[in-house]
Amino acid sequence: MFSLAPLPYPHDALEPVMSERTLHFHHEKHHGGYVKTLNALLSEADIVPDTLEEVIAAAESGGNRALFNTAAQVRNHSFFWDAMTPERAPPAGDLAKAIALQLGGFQALKAELVAAGVAQFGSGWVWLVADHAGALAVTVSHDADDWRGETGATPLMVCDVWEHAYYLDHQNDRKGFLEAWFEALPNWAFADKQYAAAQGRGKKWRHPAAA
Repeated sequence: MFSLAPLPYPHDALEPVMSERTLHFHHEKHHGGYVKTLNALLSEADIVPDTLEEVIAAAESGGNRALFNTAAQVRNHSFFWDAMTPERAPPAGDLAKAIALQLGGFQALKAELVAAGVAQFGSGWVWLVADHAGALAVTVSHDADDWRGETGATPLMVCDVWEHAYYLDHQNDRKGFLEAWFEALPNWAFADKQYAAAQGRGKKWRHPAAA
C-alpha cells in the first residue's frame, strides 16, 4: 500500500505565498485523504501494486475512473510538493537557456503560465513540460488528469489551481496566487533535472513505490 510522504520542508517554509495552515490542510487532509481512499480502493479490488504509475495506467485503460482520479491525484500532489522549494533561486543551466530561447524569458514564461492558470475553468493544474527533444510548453489539465495529454511530455514544474491550494490565503484571487507562487516557490533545480531527464540524461521523477 501507499503512504503519505512527509513534506520536503517544514509546513511554514512556503509562507507567505502558502501559509502553514494551508499546508497542513492541503498535505494532511486533502493529499492524505487521497492516499487513504486509494489504499481502500486497492484493498477492495484485491490489487497489490508495485508502483503508482502502473495503478494509474491500469485504471485509465480499464475505465476505472474512481481509481484513476484518486491515484492520479496522489501522484500529482506528490510531484507538486517536490517541485517547490523555500530556497528561492532563478532558473539556471540548460533550462534557463531554453526558457530564454523558446519562451522569451522568465517573465514571458510567468505571463503565459499565469494566464493559462487563470483561464483554467474549474479545478486542475497548470504545468511546464518538455518533450524528448527539449521543446517546452505550458499546458493545463482538468481535475485529476495529468500533464501528458497525447504528447508523452515530461513535467518540469506544476502549480495546483484547485481552490483548496490557495483559498485560505488568497481567497478567490487565483491570479495573485499564481503570480506570487511563480516568483517565489518553483524548484528550478528540480525542474532542470527533469528537463535533462526528458532528453534522456538522467532518471525522471517517479512516485515512491508501494510499501
